[in-house]
Amino acid sequence: MTSSTTVRDSGAAPTAVPRLARLPVGIVAGVVAVVHLVMGALGRGYWFDEALMLAIGRHHLDWGSADQPPVAPALAGLADVLAPGVNGVLRIVPSLATAGAVVVAALIARELGGDRRAQVLTALAQATGLWVTLFGHFLTPYSLEPLQWALLLWLLVRWTRVRDDRLLLAVGPLLGLAALTKFQVILLGAVLVLAIGVAGPRAMLRRPAFWWAALLGALIASPTLVWQAVHGWPQLRMTSVVAQESVLFGGPGPNAVAMLLLAGLLGTVLVVVGTVAAFTTPRLRPYRFVAVAFLVLWIVFAVTVGRAYYLCGLHGAVAALGAVWFQERRATGRRRWSWVAWPAGVLSVALAAAMLSASAGAADPAVPERIVGEVARVRDGLPPDQRDRAVVVGGSYIFAAYVDTADPALGLPPGYSGNRSYGYFDPPPDDHDVVIFLGRDPGLLAPTGVVLRPVTDLGDGNRIWLGEGLTRPWSQVWPQLRTLVVD
Repeated sequence: MTSSTTVRDSGAAPTAVPRLARLPVGIVAGVVAVVHLVMGALGRGYWFDEALMLAIGRHHLDWGSADQPPVAPALAGLADVLAPGVNGVLRIVPSLATAGAVVVAALIARELGGDRRAQVLTALAQATGLWVTLFGHFLTPYSLEPLQWALLLWLLVRWTRVRDDRLLLAVGPLLGLAALTKFQVILLGAVLVLAIGVAGPRAMLRRPAFWWAALLGALIASPTLVWQAVHGWPQLRMTSVVAQESVLFGGPGPNAVAMLLLAGLLGTVLVVVGTVAAFTTPRLRPYRFVAVAFLVLWIVFAVTVGRAYYLCGLHGAVAALGAVWFQERRATGRRRWSWVAWPAGVLSVALAAAMLSASAGAADPAVPERIVGEVARVRDGLPPDQRDRAVVVGGSYIFAAYVDTADPALGLPPGYSGNRSYGYFDPPPDDHDVVIFLGRDPGLLAPTGVVLRPVTDLGDGNRIWLGEGLTRPWSQVWPQLRTLVVD
């Protein structure tokens, strides 16, 4: 039994909303949690970005790194302290965050006046998004981001209805935490201010609590922003690097389409419908800022060729608009297209199951195990005096992270790289002049003067190279080896 939704006028936010569909939404979220927890526990290998988080958390934790704020690495480091090498523990937080985003998406639908059916539809869309299904149990910043963005949108949507400024004050800590997780939330915040100024509710911008929240968020995020400033803002330079990488996957057009399709089949239907409905349905007018923010960010990320997953944190909120539009049509007897939603939901579940299978392959331990095994073989084959002076350098941060997260039984030394975050960590000791290099281009180490020769083929153009003859100390040459482009 749901309470009726009363409205002040056709364009006003509802003063009362239906009850939360606790049981069905809880079932959907519970299934998501169990599936991701099980997938996380059963998977033996690391997704390469997850390996980076673990390597930073173990050995290099700081307020920042080239392109990674500290929250995800800190969580990885904590999990590693509590249960070293246990993936089931490492992946508890992202799995629960992925399930939590399902609940928050349903709460957003409820705030919009969505009934039981609309809430479940929104929850199902969030649960079956292709990106969140594929990576929702890996400990990475982009696995935590959907929950953070959904909570931020829920606070703003709820404030629109109840006008309780405590909700705005809560935005501050959440915004700061999200910025310590992934920097894209700063752009989201700026775009939301623009969207609210354009589409309303403009009264929000006149509340002191709104600006106090912005200040609090900035203060919480300030340590990682200071780190970026001190190190020359490498994150800003990543924009052009990301664009270059995204072009390899088809360029702006296909990338813009992928930003929608990663919502899953049901999610894509609801996101497209919800975006249009926000401008055509009087009932949704108070929440038009959600669609405006989505469109602006979609255009920005399409033009700059950002990563296709950058909008995944908004899919749930915009899908909620679409679910309420379908509800509105049912309520007025216009059911012509209402049948589309549930078949799309069934197919979305099937697609999500397929993505889970792909997820298992994404963290196949065979590849990193073979790489670090070959590194160990090369190092163990060195004479004892050279072995003690050997340093392992990756042309890519991925190789360095694999070395840093390898089985301790292999006895490998720390991994080094000039690539991305690793380029801002400490350089190798100056007395380590025997180099084991992993990568395609040994010319990356040309400034060191070391002469390298190939010793093992790793496939895909990558080799293990061995050499010595360092003519300049690592501490002197290290800044020249820094690069944000992955070899």
